[in-house]
Amino acid sequence: MRMTDIDTLLEELRKALINDDWKSAVDLVEALRPPDQAELFNELPEALQDALLERLNPEDSADIMEELDDEDAAELAQRMDSDELARILNKMEPDEAADLLGDIPTAQVNRALLSIEDAAEILPLLEYHDDSAGGLMTSADVVLRQDITARQALEHLRTVAPDAETVYYLFVVDDDVRLVGVVSLRELVLCPPEKPIQTVMDHDAITILVEADQEEAARLMARYDLLALPVVDAQNHLLGVITHDDLVEVLEVEATEDIYRLGGVTQDQPVDTGIGTTLRSRVPWLVLNLGTAMISAFVLSIFRDTIAQFAILAVFFPIVAGVSGSAGTQTLTVTVRGMALGLVELRDGLSTLFREGIIGLSNGIVIGAIVALVALVWQSNPILGLVVGAATFLNLICAGVAGVLVPLGMSVLKIDPALASPVLVTTITDTFGYFFYLGFATLTLVYLL
Repeated sequence: MRMTDIDTLLEELRKALINDDWKSAVDLVEALRPPDQAELFNELPEALQDALLERLNPEDSADIMEELDDEDAAELAQRMDSDELARILNKMEPDEAADLLGDIPTAQVNRALLSIEDAAEILPLLEYHDDSAGGLMTSADVVLRQDITARQALEHLRTVAPDAETVYYLFVVDDDVRLVGVVSLRELVLCPPEKPIQTVMDHDAITILVEADQEEAARLMARYDLLALPVVDAQNHLLGVITHDDLVEVLEVEATEDIYRLGGVTQDQPVDTGIGTTLRSRVPWLVLNLGTAMISAFVLSIFRDTIAQFAILAVFFPIVAGVSGSAGTQTLTVTVRGMALGLVELRDGLSTLFREGIIGLSNGIVIGAIVALVALVWQSNPILGLVVGAATFLNLICAGVAGVLVPLGMSVLKIDPALASPVLVTTITDTFGYFFYLGFATLTLVYLL
């Protein structure tokens, strides 16, 4: 649906609500797809949200709650009474319901659980952190015993499928509910009816431990192109399953976190976040950035006499530091992304460093030569061109090395590489750039004048 359509529907919805035409308002919302319902709903004032939600059928209310941001859904839930909340939670997927309950006060959770029909499915999910595989999983509705036939499996599937979120893969367990294999729906349908499941299933199922981070789950599902990933404990008991729709949400969340961290912001901050909260998040990193900038300023102060004697040197400061800073950011981005995806680990440090060092050397030769030529033509001073080119050449090599060593070093120190590395890489390229440039200028000052 186009944005213009949403705007038109929103205007129609507001008119219906102003006229107390609740039937038209409900019909309008219930005719939309869940993402559009949530977007329309989120534009309404709180009082109208509450009044509209209690008039919608439970399925649509549940869809809206699932589509809203976690914070908005939690605020909405806290304004409901226990019966209304339970009415909606009954229609939500167990993992979505558990996530919502984990964001509201305990007293309200306890009251709601008393009225929830599937509380037994939701309670185990509340034990795990939201960012873990356990917090991401939902109940494994379709589970097969290893001693049944394909015919019996299909009969079982017909019984439970209406309430199952996904039946792409059917998980096979033993008498102790340990995962022993997986069979696809296609294989089950095509195999002879009396064939035992044990002879059809894949015995080497890809699994993830319940305590694992959600990023690891996302990497596994993307790597092996899975639509569902079984979650197990240390004894390989099947606890639940992560579905592909949860994978999309994880990738979005993790990508957003990395973008904010690369910008020096520690958390996702909406534009309407309070000024105090925003300042507490951003000021410490600005202070750190100020401290590192003072290092570059100190290097400049060492060579103040050289700058005073040949002021034109200041013209090329942005080139020497800026080009290298961009190169360092490129290398840093590639390295941090590789670490996030599990493609770059500590054991890969030397090979990654060698690769980026060669790239830095190549960049230095090309960019250094161009900068030297520009300085020569612009200022008609071959020595100045040599100084600027040599400094840029060396600093580009430093940028490539720093873009690898800094995030790997942060990882060793248990500091988030995406959060701390940008400031340090920028400091290194600025400081070394000024040092190389002004150091060469000082050594050749007699020829520059």
